[in-house]
Amino acid sequence: MPKDAAVEEFAGLVRALKARDGRSYEALGRRLSVSASTLHRYCSGATVPEEFAVVDRLALLCGADEEERRALEAAWTAADRARRRATSPAPSPVPSPAASLVPSPAPVPDAPEPHPEPAAPDPGPAPDPTAPEAPRARPRRRAPAPLLVAAAVALVVLALAAALLGLPTRTASAPAPASAPASTPPGRTAAPLPFTWSVGSQLWQGGCGHTYLVDRAPRAVAPPPVAADSGAWAGTHGAVHGGEALVRITLQGRSPSDAVVLHALHVRVVDRAAPLPWNAYRMDNGCGGAVTPRHFAVDLDRPRPLARPVDGLDASGSEVRTIPAVSFPYKITSSDPEELLVSARTAGCDCRWYLELEWSAGGRTGTARITDGGKPFRTSGTKGRPTYVHDSPEGRWITDSDSGQTG
Repeated sequence: MPKDAAVEEFAGLVRALKARDGRSYEALGRRLSVSASTLHRYCSGATVPEEFAVVDRLALLCGADEEERRALEAAWTAADRARRRATSPAPSPVPSPAASLVPSPAPVPDAPEPHPEPAAPDPGPAPDPTAPEAPRARPRRRAPAPLLVAAAVALVVLALAAALLGLPTRTASAPAPASAPASTPPGRTAAPLPFTWSVGSQLWQGGCGHTYLVDRAPRAVAPPPVAADSGAWAGTHGAVHGGEALVRITLQGRSPSDAVVLHALHVRVVDRAAPLPWNAYRMDNGCGGAVTPRHFAVDLDRPRPLARPVDGLDASGSEVRTIPAVSFPYKITSSDPEELLVSARTAGCDCRWYLELEWSAGGRTGTARITDGGKPFRTSGTKGRPTYVHDSPEGRWITDSDSGQTG
């Protein structure tokens, strides 16, 4: 039997989320507390989940934004209705209360016979027994007809009164459209942000110091790239930030005069797992460099991580100087952009996380979700993992202890 169009549309959105995340059915199912086969049935359209909560958790885990989550909920609502239609037996036709109580008008006009009824019994000759006798019970049946009509009309009036008083009906159970939540005024989501933002997620401390976790043996790992090529290198090796991830957010207003006020930066951890059991590869043996202002430190191992402003260092001159931490709020315009540097660290988890930036401008307020190209950022602890550095003269990866011995 071909799938319902609404079910197929919903399944396509779930498949797209799963493909975006990249994890297996089993791995995602563990995070969602469902079996791998159940998740596969959601993606294939063989099953529609009875509740939207599990699908919403999948959307958050895969980094879906608010608009995508609303579209997913609308698709689930339509698919759920289709599922209920397919599983519910066809109801037998039930006459309406008013129609069942109003007597048929047929007996009333058909009751009298074409010949007149005698007014009194005639003592003359007895009637022919074979001739049809005029019914004598019918006059008695005519009498209650007006009462039945009145009772039926009264019931109809009561039913209409109950409907007007707002008593619940079957149609009231239909869910409201997900695209128009009560907290969002109509048309609000269609308005563009009053600022632009971009993210750099493959940054190295000082431009040269960084650690990646890679699920490969040293002989299968290419030499460290230059910092500008770090994104391509990490993508080729399936690398994950080890111990620390540096994320640079560049924000710029759209108007030269109407400032946008940035109020707060929040950290949302959507998934915690044990640190990855992979090898750690350091891009060098450490280096120095300048740290830009607006520096925020995040401890992902805390139950509720916060983006805490910390002092920065300016090593661009002859002397290193401290740049005092500056807390929110900030203001940005098209001619006065802002750059935030977030340092997210962990020792005890494989964390997937994103940022939320609160803003206001021209009477509007909102929250912008900052992700890594639609996916959560990812940082995993390196404690206890084999750590390698690259020996350029030898052209191979060596352990930290080997590096120390060769001095």
